[in-house]
Amino acid sequence: MFEKTHRIRLGILFNFNVKWTGGIIYNLNIIKTLNFLEEKDKLTVVVLYNPALKKYIDEIEYPYLELVPHNFSSIYKGYVDSILKNKNVFVHDLVINHKLDAIFPMHDYPVKSKLDAKLVSWYADLQHMYYPQFFTKRKRLERNARIKLILKNSKDLVVSSQAVKDDFIKFFKLPKTLNVHIYHFVSIIEGLPDMTFDEIRAKYNLPEHYYMISNQFHKHKNHKVVFEAVAELKKKGIEVSIGITGRFPDQPDSPYMQELHDIINKNNLKKSIKFLGLIPRGDQLLLMKYCKAILQPSLFEGWSTVIEDAKSLQVPVIAANLDVNIEQLQEKGTYHEPHNVAQLVSIMENYPNRDYTKQLYDSYDSRMKAAAYELLSVFK
Repeated sequence: MFEKTHRIRLGILFNFNVKWTGGIIYNLNIIKTLNFLEEKDKLTVVVLYNPALKKYIDEIEYPYLELVPHNFSSIYKGYVDSILKNKNVFVHDLVINHKLDAIFPMHDYPVKSKLDAKLVSWYADLQHMYYPQFFTKRKRLERNARIKLILKNSKDLVVSSQAVKDDFIKFFKLPKTLNVHIYHFVSIIEGLPDMTFDEIRAKYNLPEHYYMISNQFHKHKNHKVVFEAVAELKKKGIEVSIGITGRFPDQPDSPYMQELHDIINKNNLKKSIKFLGLIPRGDQLLLMKYCKAILQPSLFEGWSTVIEDAKSLQVPVIAANLDVNIEQLQEKGTYHEPHNVAQLVSIMENYPNRDYTKQLYDSYDSRMKAAAYELLSVFK
């Protein structure tokens, strides 16, 4: 007789700000990537989710899936209770009640755990160390306190790139007992609408040749360099079109949005730069699939979801020459200095139209399978 193999029971903490699209997509793709494991290697995934995020949970398809709504403790109460009770109240009872072998992603580690389960922390990036002006003093203090407790009390930390790991080594003293795992997030492509190229671009009023930017409207996303490049191209008699997706800032008087609109109005770019807003992800991916190139001018990234979308869709990328972008795209990317408008103008005025038959990156299935086993190694 063959002994039945125990499937590792992995708890996924799905508790994010509803406005943080990147974090939501990251964790959905974590689960979906596990579909690319061989049957014998598949885990049982227990998704412990904030009920406010249920609409995202409903789209998950995985053969060994348990969905558990959970009212998570508030951050401050959770830390105080954890210290008073000397147990991590964010996860302690969840691990016991659901018989979990591992749990991910851990953001809060106020005390060391006595549980046998493998509790795996995750931190996206250390942007606040490079651009403190983009964060309030309180937010910087909170971030650093959280990180120091993760480093003090955790045994396993997942980061998204070598660049982020290097930053941790640069800014913090890492305990010798801490295992730092690099997991290169990949983008699952599914749910594209059944529309032709002409139909999708007509829906969003885009011409045959257009570039795409798909970032939130934060200052570090650096839309400004692209807008200024488009203005310079127009002065040369070169018309380009940019489709821009992303959630608009909550505040109607956002200084960053005003800065972008000032560039548009001053240079009469309303026909060239189209704000599409927060559109269905399937539409966004289809627009990406057919664009001339994806622009990623960000001043800082931990590992760009947009670049992973481009790789999965076989779309060329023009990106700021950040270490992480080069790590992600290697020789397949076209790079410019983040603030160098003239350099970006030179790239765009000579940029060729797409050859849709050309495979730029490794095949989709091979990338997904490699990522699935990279991820599995973290939890074993």
